[in-house]
Amino acid sequence: MQELPHWPAAQREGITGIFTDIDDTLTTEGEITADALQALGALKAAGLKVVAITGRPVGWSEPFAARWPVDAIVAENGAVALLPDAQSAAPRPLAKIYQQDAATRSSNFARMQAVLARIERELPGVTRATDSPGRETDIAIDHSEFTQLADAQIAAVVALMKSEGMHATVSSIHINGWYGEHNKLEGARWIVRELWQRDLDAEMAQWVYVGDSTNDQLMFKAFANSVGVANIARFVPQLAHLPRYVTRGERGAGFTEVVRSLLD
Repeated sequence: MQELPHWPAAQREGITGIFTDIDDTLTTEGEITADALQALGALKAAGLKVVAITGRPVGWSEPFAARWPVDAIVAENGAVALLPDAQSAAPRPLAKIYQQDAATRSSNFARMQAVLARIERELPGVTRATDSPGRETDIAIDHSEFTQLADAQIAAVVALMKSEGMHATVSSIHINGWYGEHNKLEGARWIVRELWQRDLDAEMAQWVYVGDSTNDQLMFKAFANSVGVANIARFVPQLAHLPRYVTRGERGAGFTEVVRSLLD
């Protein structure tokens, strides 16, 4: 990782869109700060495309998609997207689209609830995330939001999910598990096709990704213009793929730093 000032101006000048994680990237202590919200607005005012991609549930994401100046929020690690009506004032009406059909979602939901019950039954001290009622296509275990789990407990949850045939990833606050081939990178490709009928891989150099944890490493690997906010330091030992650049500021202040670098 290089410090953000080493990001070449020629690369920054070619950026037309930004993908960003939410928790501990846009938010600080669970809330978006005024500077980060203003930074989102500045990106949109400058004509850039803005998409947030999160492991959070679609239900939790709805009020933010309706009010934040974004083109979409892709929730549940790429499975579902909220599309605000660009012509309306906030709070804006939302459309909701999925990568899986209704029958697949229904079948997977039942399987996932059985796995969630097994995790809570077999792993002492491990509990579902408080935002679980808003989830439609995945399950989540809290490891750092309201419940603190040791590394060994986190590893045990991931192992159990994988033993049930699930994909599993660890964010800054949750352990997410799901059935299906979606992830943050596939969600990014999907939303670019859906919104703009374009191929993300053909224009990857025109996008930047900003994140903070292990569930962002697919994005760090794929995007030459990838940035970690400073609090990514916590996860560096677990990352197979690091972001190209890192901010001096943490969380929302780090995201604001990225935006300032782009717009300058």
